[in-house]
Amino acid sequence: MPTEQRDYYEVLGLDRNASAQDLKKAYRRLAMEFHPDRNPSTEAEGRFKEATRAYEVLSDADMRARYDRFGHAGVDGAQGAQGGFDGFQGFEGFGDIFDAFFGGTQRGNRRRRGPARGADLRQHVRLTFEEAVFGAEKDIEYTRSERCERCTGKGTEPGTNLVICPECNGAGEIRRAQQSIFGQFVNVAACGRCRGEGRIVQSPCSQCRGAGLEKKTRKISVKVPAGVDEGTQMRLTSEGDAGSRGGEYGNLYVVLSVARHPTFERIEDHILLELPVNIAQASLGARVTIPTLDGEAEFEVHPGTQTGKEYVLHGKGVPNVHSGRRGDMVVRVSVVTPDGLNDDQRELLEKLAETMGTPVLPKRSKGFFERLRDTVAG
Repeated sequence: MPTEQRDYYEVLGLDRNASAQDLKKAYRRLAMEFHPDRNPSTEAEGRFKEATRAYEVLSDADMRARYDRFGHAGVDGAQGAQGGFDGFQGFEGFGDIFDAFFGGTQRGNRRRRGPARGADLRQHVRLTFEEAVFGAEKDIEYTRSERCERCTGKGTEPGTNLVICPECNGAGEIRRAQQSIFGQFVNVAACGRCRGEGRIVQSPCSQCRGAGLEKKTRKISVKVPAGVDEGTQMRLTSEGDAGSRGGEYGNLYVVLSVARHPTFERIEDHILLELPVNIAQASLGARVTIPTLDGEAEFEVHPGTQTGKEYVLHGKGVPNVHSGRRGDMVVRVSVVTPDGLNDDQRELLEKLAETMGTPVLPKRSKGFFERLRDTVAG
């Protein structure tokens, strides 16, 4: 109970003309919000006790009349006579007020917990650029929980079995009857000895010490499909931790990271190659050798090629991880201006300059990769 008592109508969020039905609805709402079984915080416990005391006083006609006339002083003595509200920790059976919270059922009828699925695990795998493009088979090593081979996950020494917990007689929970102003209720808590299992290990397995599980290093081979990219996640079913009480294994998630390539830049299923050419090659045209994902290939630079000119080689990109269809390769030309001319080169360029006027820059349009980046960003 707070040190400074609040007005009971304020506690329930009601005015002084509230009807019995209003009181009941308000208390049910607060009980569902601050009940210790639903909200285990210390603050919630205090709010629950405060709301319960307010309802106790205002739902009783005589106590309400005394409270309306004298305030807390008119009813404080009645609280001690009723035994107070200390010690509510996981209880049920407060009549129809708690029917909405407990669904009208007795929680003590719950059964022992069944098998629980094992935890999922995560493993990071590093790929080269080429492995991501064309696929690869990678060996990975990780640690997971597996069922103990000696006791097959039971936790007991071979030849022995789990025995009924003498504390709860196999129920997995302890039930204690208590009294409140609403009548008798039942305090239900998990059995501390068997931890709610209903069975205990009397002769623990010498290998796993009764846990039923043990950590083991596992080595598996993972087939990485062609076309994966940075952050791709692969799920390997039942390769995670073993479940408790005979539950199924969890999954292993393999998260892929891809190394950058020194020459190519990738965007989705397309790749970009920056191709430097000299002034003569750009002006006159040339046939040059370029790298591709499939090896070296001959490439033709057209006469008069400007910096930023892009050539699209269809089907020379990365295979789509789902369809297998390959994206495109884009070759972007950069004209490199020489900065270390010898005398002959300088003389030739000076003669060329005499025959050429001042160029006018053409209006530049967005290239293939710029348009693609705009699409991805949008």
